[in-house]
Amino acid sequence: MKSKAVVFRGENLTVHVEDTLVDPPGPGEVMIKMSACGVCHSDLSVTNGTLPLPPPIILGHEGAGVIAQVGQGVTDFKVGDHVISSFVNTCGKCRFCMTGRANLCDAATAAPMALYGGHVRTADASGKPLWVMAGCGVMAEYATLHENSVVKISQDAPLDRCALIGCGVMTGWGAVCNTAQVEAGSTCVIFGVGGVGLSAISGCVAAGASMIIAVDMLASKLEMARTFGATHVVDASRSPDSVKEVRTLTDGGADYAFECVGHGDIVAQAYGSVRKGGTAVVVGVARPDNTTTINTASLAFQEKTLKGSYYGSTRPRYDFPRLVNLYQAGKLKLDELITQRYSIDQAPQAFDDLAQGRNARGVIVF
Repeated sequence: MKSKAVVFRGENLTVHVEDTLVDPPGPGEVMIKMSACGVCHSDLSVTNGTLPLPPPIILGHEGAGVIAQVGQGVTDFKVGDHVISSFVNTCGKCRFCMTGRANLCDAATAAPMALYGGHVRTADASGKPLWVMAGCGVMAEYATLHENSVVKISQDAPLDRCALIGCGVMTGWGAVCNTAQVEAGSTCVIFGVGGVGLSAISGCVAAGASMIIAVDMLASKLEMARTFGATHVVDASRSPDSVKEVRTLTDGGADYAFECVGHGDIVAQAYGSVRKGGTAVVVGVARPDNTTTINTASLAFQEKTLKGSYYGSTRPRYDFPRLVNLYQAGKLKLDELITQRYSIDQAPQAFDDLAQGRNARGVIVF
């Protein structure tokens, strides 16, 4: 199958729109005719080395589309099903899947640039193999994925909005509602209010937080944070001490803090902004060599908790349909996240807009 795709070849942040070849699905696999793919910061992180995946690689892990073909042995999907991609392959057999922590599935980390089992179903126009980001590579007109990386959803939900559930929304909302399990009446602060941070705000609203503080350096993002439910904002570009400002607003520190940027210094700020007994959750993905420094004694004397949240602690086949239902009930903001739509030929511009912080979420619509 011929398919246009967004490919990174290791050339200084540059992405290319290329004609590629996609094999039909093998056993346990499906081919998806993609409808939309979010342009996520993790895609940009592949191009700048934060996520060191080997080029040449087809980008895209936050997508939605329609099943076009099914491989041998596939029984959970049929042609015409509407689906969302999951960048975590959930095998259902490892100790993490068996204990309800599917986001940490061992199979997902075995080959982060190929399908489950190490298979490669994509090639460039000359026939040379192309890796696929996170076993997905859904920034393409067609993509073959393992069935364990696909979640079926309702056919009456708009696929361009549902695509965002595949990463950014699940990551931010899940960090609040799954990982931290924020209680009603809590005070929360979110550091970094891009697509993931805005979704964390949505999670705080859903959890019934009484105070939701957004911290960012861009006034435009802080204004958007208010529309998503932030009760207070802190402009880090103007504040001499964001941590002090948060602690003042919360009368000694927030109950929960969520770091949605991916930088050790901001992790330390999030940790410093919570009260005694508070919890700071690291959501953003930092470079492999990035580190965080905190006061060790505070862990014991103040009983603070510093923890990570990977993919919003999701169980994809349970959480994705649940978020779709919340959206359809008017209780989850997805339309408002999309600030720009692009054709696949406009992908280089979409990546530039992402790098410059112009969008909450850009979406490539096929």
